[in-house]
Amino acid sequence: MFTQSLSGKPARWLVIAAAAIALPALAATALKTDVAKSKVTITFKQMNVPVDAQFKKFNAAISYDAAKPENSKANVDIDVTSFDLGDPMYNQEVQKKEWFNTAQFPKATFASTQIKAGAAGKLDVSGKLTIKGKSSDVSFPLTVKKEGTAQVFEGTLPIKRLTYGIGDGEWKDTSIVADDVSIKFRVVAAP
Repeated sequence: MFTQSLSGKPARWLVIAAAAIALPALAATALKTDVAKSKVTITFKQMNVPVDAQFKKFNAAISYDAAKPENSKANVDIDVTSFDLGDPMYNQEVQKKEWFNTAQFPKATFASTQIKAGAAGKLDVSGKLTIKGKSSDVSFPLTVKKEGTAQVFEGTLPIKRLTYGIGDGEWKDTSIVADDVSIKFRVVAAP
């Protein structure tokens, strides 16, 4: 049955076995983020009025396997110093120690721990979110769609700002700035 010599030509079964072992490792494809088409925004309420802001700089490292989402991974680094409320004075204020403390914590990060198929064709993503040196486990639904050769990942991650110490001192009062924050993202990435 397996009578081919290992000297000279490799035995056919060894080639097949090696290919079978290598295929699962190759299934998740590393994608490159198209920063020009991608966006990370947040929405919160100040004095009960919705406010939208944007992180202008971030990097997303995504390995995605559409057939087996559990083989997928995502890591996101957000440059917190790029936070833009649309006014230079407000932008400087949120960099201070009471808010993001960007001198000590210039980045926020998300690292997935599990991605699996969810309801209504979405993915359920779980991971560790770290902002201002404080980490917590988070989960959220994720929509994935194809646009040309790119994959588009969209979702909303609701958080409580006080969990991460965003708004210390007098700013802990949630009647002025609400505790609920929605992080919305649209990441366009391709091989």
